[in-house]
Order: sequence, then structure tokens, then C-alpha cells
Amino acid sequence: MVQLIRKQLAGVNDGFVLDGFPRTMRQAEALGEMLREIGRELDVVFELQLPDAIGRERMLKRAAEEGRADDTPEAIDKRLRIYHEETEPLVEYYRSRGGLVGIHADRPIPEVFAEIQRALEQVAVR
Repeated sequence: MVQLIRKQLAGVNDGFVLDGFPRTMRQAEALGEMLREIGRELDVVFELQLPDAIGRERMLKRAAEEGRADDTPEAIDKRLRIYHEETEPLVEYYRSRGGLVGIHADRPIPEVFAEIQRALEQVAVR
């Protein structure tokens, strides 16, 4: 999915996509500084909104389908705890700077992807 977004963005804005980064306030601040140094800015930040229970269910299903030993219930709970402690505060950080778009991710992938595409098209028009 990220490759497709890159292809579409390349013709529109010569942009790039960061997936899963930043994950901490320190990383977000470092990213902001680096972007200022190169004269770029973030056009949009997507918050993929997914209840913990659905995320846990999806990760357990992935573990079973792909034989992933790292997706144990304990590991998933630890990842969710770290997310809430370290990553979730970035939602307000980016909301206060503008450009945060919430995406309800508890729908089928094609619906989520279509919403992301629409948001990217709106950003490209700005």
C-alpha cells in the first residue's frame, strides 16, 4: 500500500510517506528539525484510529496466518502499552500544528485506503 501512495504522490507533490515514524515525541521533534533544515514540512499526518481490542484481534489473526512467533498476547499487550505511553501523545502534538487527519481503521482495507487517497488529493489541491 505504501508503494502505491508513493507513486501517486510522486506525480502530484514529489512527496514521501513515513509509515510508523515517528513513534515518540523525541523522534517527532527531531523530524521537525530535520524538515526545517531542508526547507520541507509535513502536509498531512494520518492517525489510523483502531480500538485496542480490534488491533489485538488482527495481530493474533496475523500471527496464526503467518506463523509469527512475535505476536503473542503478551507481546501485543506490551506494544499497545508502549503505544499509549509514547506514541499516542503525538496525536495532540500534530493536531495542534494542523494537518492531522483521523482515519477510522476498523473498516475493510479498500475503504481505509480510499479515505487516505481522498485526503491526499485534498492536500495536493491546497
